[in-house]
Amino acid sequence: QVQLVESGGGLVQAGGSLRLSCAASGGTSRIINRGWYRQVPGRQRELVAVIGSGGTTNYADFVKGRFTIARDNANNTMYLQMNSLKPEDTAVYYCYAAILYWGQFWGQGTQVTVSS
Repeated sequence: QVQLVESGGGLVQAGGSLRLSCAASGGTSRIINRGWYRQVPGRQRELVAVIGSGGTTNYADFVKGRFTIARDNANNTMYLQMNSLKPEDTAVYYCYAAILYWGQFWGQGTQVTVSS
């Protein structure tokens, strides 16, 4: 079973930065890709960024140039560096991992709040 534990959320002023972390355990050798979604109450969860096993990255247009996704394979940890944060970035951020043969697993979510 795969477990994903997120950390790093919090309250920050507009223009500030936060770094989210997502530590994985169990089945990590089978991870195909990992990424981050976010969700605001009453709205669908939306993709923020993805990183493949080879390091290829993709970003939603609304975070390009501001957010950076990275992974430390030695420590099975993924990061989301968020710069130039805006109030509209306020959401619960979830990390996920797609595992070969097992499907997709999710973290518990971490709240990011950006004040104006």
